[in-house]
Amino acid sequence: MKKVFKISLQFIFLFFFNLNFAISAKLPDDVTFWSDYPHEALADALVEKMSDEELYAQILMFGWAGAEPSTLLNSWVDERGLGSVKVFGWNTDNIRLVARSIKSLQRKALARRFKIPLFVATDQEGGWIRHVKGSTSVTPGNLAIGASGFPYDAYYSGYYINREIAALGINMNFAPTVDLYTDKRSTIIGTRSFGEDPRSAGILGAAFAQGSLDAGVIPTAKHFPGHGDTPNDSHGYLPNIQIDKETFENRELVPFKYLIKTGVPAIMSGHLSFPRISPNGEPATLSEFFLTELLRNRLGFEGLIITDDMMMNGATIYAGSLSVAFRMAINAGNDIVISSTTAQLDEPLWSSNLRLMRTDEKFRAKVKAAARRVIYEKLKYFKGKNPAPLFPDENKIDERIPDKEGEKFFFEQACRSLTVYKRKSKGLKKSDFGRVLLCGSEPTFFSSGKERWPNSGEFHFSFSMGPNETQWSADNILQTANRYDTIIFCVADANSAQVAQTLRRLSQQGKRVIIFAIMSPVLVADFDWADTVLLGYSYSPYSLEALVGACAGEFEPQGIEPISNN
Repeated sequence: MKKVFKISLQFIFLFFFNLNFAISAKLPDDVTFWSDYPHEALADALVEKMSDEELYAQILMFGWAGAEPSTLLNSWVDERGLGSVKVFGWNTDNIRLVARSIKSLQRKALARRFKIPLFVATDQEGGWIRHVKGSTSVTPGNLAIGASGFPYDAYYSGYYINREIAALGINMNFAPTVDLYTDKRSTIIGTRSFGEDPRSAGILGAAFAQGSLDAGVIPTAKHFPGHGDTPNDSHGYLPNIQIDKETFENRELVPFKYLIKTGVPAIMSGHLSFPRISPNGEPATLSEFFLTELLRNRLGFEGLIITDDMMMNGATIYAGSLSVAFRMAINAGNDIVISSTTAQLDEPLWSSNLRLMRTDEKFRAKVKAAARRVIYEKLKYFKGKNPAPLFPDENKIDERIPDKEGEKFFFEQACRSLTVYKRKSKGLKKSDFGRVLLCGSEPTFFSSGKERWPNSGEFHFSFSMGPNETQWSADNILQTANRYDTIIFCVADANSAQVAQTLRRLSQQGKRVIIFAIMSPVLVADFDWADTVLLGYSYSPYSLEALVGACAGEFEPQGIEPISNN
């Protein structure tokens, strides 16, 4: 019976494959992306009609560094048929200009003979990774979602974050991050993670991805197969993650298995080496084992595999050159290869790999298969129910960004995420605090504090203090704080934690010291001397407002710390 069933499935597959092939072979010469044919057949027909240059360009994604796309990037779209572009966070304060730039690029793409639109991507994870700035929401972020633990919070974070960027014409988001916060020294992942539990990260990541899809934006789970167990940043060099096969299978891969099972359409490969899994030490981005054998064949992922930025040293140093890194990435099984810098038209990453397509049929087949998958995913997306607009309406941006419903949600989410790490004085009212000193960097912290304690003092420092400011703050805060009964201090990084530690002396003298951890909880793990430590996981205005409200006794935090802080 099983044998008959297997043969039947093979027959059905061959029938539809041959049907699609027959349809695609009969499509007219003037067929375009917008022609009314089945996606499979149309994707097949388009790649068969494309030149080598068009095939290769379709799998490339370039970013732009200026406020507007450069003449060079426009040339890639106009002359080469570039398949995708990325909006980086260098010049995105003017979101109207972002929308106008996207509209212009899409018009150029649709003016070419096959009229294939661009994937337009960005990194809008929530929390501190927010490449599109301007008036977009600064949200509590993933670790805050992990602290509340509600898939509801993950879904609506994905929904409202992506509904904002969809209004600009951005149709792909490199989020959610499902790396696990297992190495507490990590500063590259940190609060970008949902936490250290792989099952929770998978559930929350899948909910975020569904919210993104429902907002009209393609989500991308990252960084496969997991960036969480290293303090090192692949922007600088290749991290070596020394975990064994059992840990790799039962921890790192678990979130991605959840996302694959729920149909995530894209996964980003990371510049990460796992020497105990693949002994040659290659980065996963350039590894056929990790991407084809593991991700495709064993885990069954059928969507797009997209590289992390190939300008990062974690990829190029291993490969020896950018053109070789691109070649290795394609051979490994990536469908879209990203460069944050727009390549010159005659760079080797283009010319040498194009020559290889003409002499190496196996390499050409890899490029063609990737281009076919990109076009197929574009057909499903752009001809689907709710794609982001190809030509965003600049006049409606202020109505949609910031998202009005989202503003209410993000404050409620921040309240649900707050966690009491330590507290001596319970049931305090605003009037119990005496003279209050507010110490921090963020405007919302001071304005919210002033609402509760109008006569409070202020001690300001930069969010990212350098060594000189750190030393000055540490030398001067005791003299200032000594005049107050209660000191509320925001810890965001190692330098602000160093300054806060000087308040131990005042705590021992009977002053009430309250600590807000507005980034990683790891920074306050040894603040046992403080009266109260509240974890907010974010410098988002919503999180700061919630922290001050909870401190003033307006509600009781219910969040649970999503990492073991020891």
